[in-house]
Amino acid sequence: MNRKFIKNSNLVLRKILNSEKCKDIIADIIETFLKIQISTLKINQNLDNSKSYGIVDVRVITKENKELNVGIQIIDGSFIQSKMLLYYAKIHSNQVLYGDGRRLAKTTTINILDMSFFSSAQFHKIIKLKTNAINDCILEEVQMHILELPKLKTDEDKKLTKEEAWGIYLKGKDNYLVRKAIRKYEYIKKLDDLLKEYWRVEKI
Repeated sequence: MNRKFIKNSNLVLRKILNSEKCKDIIADIIETFLKIQISTLKINQNLDNSKSYGIVDVRVITKENKELNVGIQIIDGSFIQSKMLLYYAKIHSNQVLYGDGRRLAKTTTINILDMSFFSSAQFHKIIKLKTNAINDCILEEVQMHILELPKLKTDEDKKLTKEEAWGIYLKGKDNYLVRKAIRKYEYIKKLDDLLKEYWRVEKI
């Protein structure tokens, strides 16, 4: 994991990203991994961020006018499955705290793992729940994206996609590729600059 995030990866990024000036970074991360285009994004500010976990809890409206509730978290340690499911439940249930009359929307979470957990070789996988009844797809509304950073394999000479660039930056292992990602994508650079400033002030 990129050393700029430690210690307590979720807490550091939550402190930085939960502000109006960082909505563009949040939107870029969500658009990149969920393959959607965002029209508006609103951060859930009604929560006590010092006691919550994860990085962000936001409501987005896509350019197709669909509402989506999104949470992003970094997972390490043990009990991976439990952490993913509990986080999904938390982000989905947080909607009742918005206090502005919004209806409940589909919830999707982005779970970033600094380890290999699943048997498949894919870096990015999607978990959906299904019933054993034919044509009963209601539980497919439950959706969790999993990013296993160690499984992201890239070639230094290859042109980076935005998904690869964000993965490389979050992974933080290859300095050459991290610099390449920062140079190529403006929101990765913006986050990197904010992290540098955060740790400059934190050290003081």
